[in-house]
Amino acid sequence: MAVSARTTSPHVASWVLRSAVATDVELIAELRATVMRADLERLGRYDEHRVRQRLRDSFSPQHTSIIMIDGELAGCVTVRPAEGRQWLEHFYLAPHCQGRGLGSAVLRTVLERADTQGMTVGLNVLQGSAARRLYERHGFVVEAQDPIDVFMMRPPTGGSDGQTANAPVFS
Repeated sequence: MAVSARTTSPHVASWVLRSAVATDVELIAELRATVMRADLERLGRYDEHRVRQRLRDSFSPQHTSIIMIDGELAGCVTVRPAEGRQWLEHFYLAPHCQGRGLGSAVLRTVLERADTQGMTVGLNVLQGSAARRLYERHGFVVEAQDPIDVFMMRPPTGGSDGQTANAPVFS
């Protein structure tokens, strides 16, 4: 299933989300290794094999979307239900696609879906990562942190006024 492009500024290229398939795993593992290398090296945690294997071990094609621009891989995002919320994981943009508003555009789409479902979105980001500023701009707040990770969450919002909506009760 593809989601139509959302171009929100002249700086954001037209993009689509397509459902991931099992054969995307190695492409995404390489993207992860490239995108996370600098932050992991800064934290003294980079391991060439481990950075790829962690993606392989947790890859969930049914919850992952591939971000495409002009038929080319621009990134990926996983949104997995767990612990009564949606977990935003494996949100990576190819380096040449960063800093142009694409991350914000994709994140808005993910958050709109979660808001429609009345779901809180949780994530973790590495300490010192520039991605934290993106998440904070979109309403995420810190829940907890340790020397490596910052755990953040964003409750559902109702409408355009940004007010928190009452989450539905699931039974």
